[in-house]
Amino acid sequence: MTIKTWSRVIALADMNAFFASVEQVDNPDLMGKPIGITNSLTGTCIITSSYEARAFGVCTGMRVKEAKRLCPGFIQIAANPVLYAKVSTRIMDSLQDISPDIEIFSVDEAFIDLTRCKKVWDTTPEVIGMMIKQKVFSVSKVKCSVGISGDKSTAKWAAKSMKPDGLTIIPPWEAATKLRDVAVTELCGVNIGIGAFLAKHGAFTCGDVARLPISILGQRFGNPGKRIWYMCQGKDPDKVQTNIKLPKSVGHGKVMPPNTTAKDTIYMYLIHMTEKVTQRLRKNSLTAQCFYIGLKTKHGWLGRKFKIAFPSNSSKPIIELCKIVIYRYWHGEGIYQVQLTALDPREEKGQIDLFEYDDTKDHQLNKALDNINKRYGEFTLAPANLLNRSVMPNVIAPAWRPHGHRQTIQDVNLEKRESGK
Repeated sequence: MTIKTWSRVIALADMNAFFASVEQVDNPDLMGKPIGITNSLTGTCIITSSYEARAFGVCTGMRVKEAKRLCPGFIQIAANPVLYAKVSTRIMDSLQDISPDIEIFSVDEAFIDLTRCKKVWDTTPEVIGMMIKQKVFSVSKVKCSVGISGDKSTAKWAAKSMKPDGLTIIPPWEAATKLRDVAVTELCGVNIGIGAFLAKHGAFTCGDVARLPISILGQRFGNPGKRIWYMCQGKDPDKVQTNIKLPKSVGHGKVMPPNTTAKDTIYMYLIHMTEKVTQRLRKNSLTAQCFYIGLKTKHGWLGRKFKIAFPSNSSKPIIELCKIVIYRYWHGEGIYQVQLTALDPREEKGQIDLFEYDDTKDHQLNKALDNINKRYGEFTLAPANLLNRSVMPNVIAPAWRPHGHRQTIQDVNLEKRESGK
């Protein structure tokens, strides 16, 4: 049966153990060997691991010491985010040959809407799935799992159900039956909190949720709750989002040496995060007026939200806020992590408002610095405060996109990618 008979045709391509697979392709000597990716050779937490390592019980979030105990031949590899970004970009660009309607869901996942291409690809969903897998492999030598169904949520669950290198087809008219006995928390976006709420109403599986009145989820969670009700029946109404929206926030955080109490060191970390955030804002022609600046202690976070006089993407006004945090909110406690986030990024205007501060000179200086750093490497030119900054490497963020506002490899030392892949 061809896809012409389907009202909607949605595929999800999910690269298998992406970071580890890219490393094995880049270095054939690693093929077939149990490897684990950490954010540097001194990193202690595993970001992801190859399937060879997973066979020994090695998993995301595990400490390297434990991985070596479980798997004597375990090989630790330092993450190479620039390489992963390049390979991801090649893959996502190649999928445009299948359909122009693509939503890049993460660095290693993409939804492909084939609904408008049904006349072009007058074939079976199995053939379409193999085309996607072959296209990915041809440009990256990385294998992927593909799920195809009539909606996004079912397609994603289908891809996840057969790994690695799987192909799972769920016709739209079979989706409700396939999902009926599936735990609702296995669906993308249904977290433990939502699962606990549903459990109080006796709903543990998708079939259980489908039997509840939609109003129960709608009253508690609004439209997202109503969407979950439809997702559980294989009728996810969410469309493939081909346009990348403006980010809701732009932030950077960094883990510090435990219990840091040196004021100059804390200040240096904050300046580092300030420069990272403002560089990203400028790169994407964004400005912001509201910022969160925080210092994490063993008892929680110190800091607050701030609002500067006018929207900006210059580091000067934000550095002043960093000083306020240090002198007003920090009282010598040991610091473990810093965070700086632009909370309201918006498009940069082409002209200065009547009452707005004229920062033309700052803008010109920042543009020159950005051009030099783009050509010769990040922080080739940097404030003197950053001469002794942390050498922890950049890592690729979960929300990375090869095109648009999120095309930035972040300096976030929070290893939280590739869980379960």
